[in-house]
Amino acid sequence: MDIIIRRYSEKDIPSMAQIWNEIVEEGTAFPQENYLNEAAASEFFGSQTYTGVAANKKSGEILGLYILHPNNIGRCGHICNASYAVRSDMRGMHIGEKLVKDCMMQAKKHGFGILQFNAVVKTNYGARHLYEKLGFTPLGIIPDGFRMKNGKYEDIIPHYITL
Repeated sequence: MDIIIRRYSEKDIPSMAQIWNEIVEEGTAFPQENYLNEAAASEFFGSQTYTGVAANKKSGEILGLYILHPNNIGRCGHICNASYAVRSDMRGMHIGEKLVKDCMMQAKKHGFGILQFNAVVKTNYGARHLYEKLGFTPLGIIPDGFRMKNGKYEDIIPHYITL
């Protein structure tokens, strides 16, 4: 499958909301607990510094997405943050890697100097492996920093990379 990463468009919103809500429903990676309807998704994705999608070049089908935004303001405004979502039936096809690489490029293009992930859940082994493969540095462990869907708490491991 030929996959392209591009800026999202309004026509992508229904698929993007569905993919985002799938991650929220899983309850193991995103801090959000509320689902996005199309209006909320349009506002949310539109408010980001950059929102990218992974699409099947031939069919246009949306396979994943990312959001990029500042992690802080003022003296820490050069640090950005991002979130990634890949459709569950498309995982393991290196779509996440393409999204992260594009995000790093877009972050640099938008003037950010550091990309930081605040809450990488310890049990999210695929994400952790990918981030470390791409050169991100884990910053230590925050014990019980993430409440899983089942109510159990899991450690989080912030990561960063200098762009």
